[in-house]
Parts: sequence; structure tokens; C-alpha cells
Amino acid sequence: QVQLVESGGGLVQAGGSLRLSCAASGRTFSSYAMGWFRRAPGKEREFVAAINWSGASTLYLDSVKGRFTISRDNAKNTVYLQMNSLKPEDTAVYYCAAAYSPYSDYPVSNERQYDYWGQGTQVTVSS
Repeated sequence: QVQLVESGGGLVQAGGSLRLSCAASGRTFSSYAMGWFRRAPGKEREFVAAINWSGASTLYLDSVKGRFTISRDNAKNTVYLQMNSLKPEDTAVYYCAAAYSPYSDYPVSNERQYDYWGQGTQVTVSS
């Protein structure tokens, strides 16, 4: 079992920045690929960013490329999402997720492959 707890959400003006954190407990964190997803009001949950077990490979939603950066610290069992140049359309509940994927070079973008999910953290970007 893996427990995931997100933090760092909040209210920010357009153009601002936030850093989300996701702390994991339970089984070996480095055995898991990690991802961030979001659900905007009235929309389905969508993939935002993913990182493989080592942090060497990342993948992003096209609309956040160049603005968001996913990273991880396996010693701290934590994955981060640095969000810069935020836009009102980034407003959503952001979820982190873990997919068992030891030693894989590939990040995981398909939410069906994720085994564990956090409770989510609200990000609101005002115009």
C-alpha cells in the first residue's frame, strides 16, 4: 500500500507560480513511476506530467510544456510539480498518482496504469 498526500495548492494570480508536493509513504517509492493529473470544473481528469522511477525521463501535456516541471527526490519520497506562468485555464484539483514500474525508462501517462492516488489539492488561478 502507498499513501500519497499532496500539498502546495492555493490561489494565485495569472502569471504567478506554485510548487506542488506529493509525499509518499508505504512501499519503496523508487519502484514507482509518478504522475500529476488534474480535474477542472465540469471536465474529466486529464494527464499533466509524469516521471519515471529514476527521474531521468519526463513527459508533459502539451499545454504545460515549458511552464511546468516535474521532479522527484527518492531520498525524501516526494514528487514535485513546479508550475510557472500560470493561466486561469490551469485552475483545477491536482492529483498525484503512483504506478508500479520498477526500472522502467518510460514515464506513464495512462491513468489506468496508476495504482495509487492522492486526495488532491486545489489550484485556482485568477485573471
